[in-house]
Amino acid sequence: MTAVLVKGGTVVTSTETLKADVRVENGRIAGVGADLSSHEAHIIDATGKLVLPGGVDVHTHFNLEVGGLKVADGFHEGTRSAACGGTTTIVEHPGFTEDGSITAPIANYRKQAQNNCVTDYALHGVVAKVGENTKDDLAALVREGIPSVKVYMTYAGRLNDEEMIRVLEIMKAEHGLVTVHAENHEVIAELTRRLKDEGRLAPTSHPLSRPGYCEAEAVERMIALSRAAGNAPLYIVHLSTGAGLEAIRRAKAEGLPVYAETCPQYLLLTDDEYAREGDDALKYVLSPPLRKREDCEALWQGLADGSIDTVATDHCSFNLSQKTARGRDNIFACPGGIPGAETRLPLLYSEGVAKGRITLNRFVELVSTAPARIMGLAPAKGDIAPGADADIVILDPERKVTISPETLCHNADYNPYEGFVATGWPETVLLRGEAIIENNEFREREALGRFIERSRFTE
Repeated sequence: MTAVLVKGGTVVTSTETLKADVRVENGRIAGVGADLSSHEAHIIDATGKLVLPGGVDVHTHFNLEVGGLKVADGFHEGTRSAACGGTTTIVEHPGFTEDGSITAPIANYRKQAQNNCVTDYALHGVVAKVGENTKDDLAALVREGIPSVKVYMTYAGRLNDEEMIRVLEIMKAEHGLVTVHAENHEVIAELTRRLKDEGRLAPTSHPLSRPGYCEAEAVERMIALSRAAGNAPLYIVHLSTGAGLEAIRRAKAEGLPVYAETCPQYLLLTDDEYAREGDDALKYVLSPPLRKREDCEALWQGLADGSIDTVATDHCSFNLSQKTARGRDNIFACPGGIPGAETRLPLLYSEGVAKGRITLNRFVELVSTAPARIMGLAPAKGDIAPGADADIVILDPERKVTISPETLCHNADYNPYEGFVATGWPETVLLRGEAIIENNEFREREALGRFIERSRFTE
């Protein structure tokens, strides 16, 4: 493999910003410093650009099939769109199975992802039932390099409190991490029943059926269940409310191992979108729903002060045509989710760093270093340092892109951020030293992505 020298850029990590070259040999970073040797190296000129570690998105649904519908991506198209936006590693959440199997979805997803991913990839397990084999299945999962599982407090595959404690205890003993979708199912069910009985089936009823207090209560309860399991590590996915954030802040202040993720949609969009005309409002149906502007501002503050640990996407790209077919006359039948993997880094840079809400180093921490560390991908991923994989993003801080389906690589037929002008966009993306994106163009080539076995949880 030819060596690569990324020359003349500003290297940014979670702790440092410096003018430096980066030399890559055999797919790994060989050195970071001034005037490094260009001997037998392919030169990439990064003058005037930011040189960042590849993005790590630890919450994607690129291959999801539920209720007879499959998302628009699949592994190839989904990871291609992620790469076009500067993400070089993803961690995919499989869906439920009817029998609640923990191992079958993993085997199925690994088979479908093999030789089909543009980025490197890892998997979470999913626990939808707890039985006599759960302990052994989870132990086997961790041994296979999958040290995290997702549990749900709502939907058909939800666990009750006793089952939650059991999973938390098992994963703690195995040095694993439990990630949780935190919403109160009983509240959702009752409010949905009332809205249906009243014939209120328009998109404006979606946030009414899943109010902010529904999330906040579930976050509080999940923290209590973690305590009951001996302070088992807990990761709250797609945090959407200021009230939920306050519960997490209190837990962190006590030193509890509680981590929080939010997503760009909860930072940039509000429930005003559900009042859009016609089918446009269906684009924004996802769970948890979009919240109030004050929730957005609270979450930005949580990013800045360290209360929120990561920014992922919960990318789940059902097409608008699919949403319309099922949800036009009944919002409660609409499949939920939005595309977002490609726009995560550009939007967080543009709306966060460029507008002074977060620092450049904090940006790198949120989109790359912290998710890699928490999810057992470090030190190979999430940093620009000797020995790390040469996953590198060269971002042009001056390039402006007006977001639309036509300007993106993703396979969905709409984008929820259409019309946003992002200032700052990846122009070159390397995966283990090989160019995926070069000068703003996707390189059609064999899929380079590898399955990554992750280390056990150690924080």
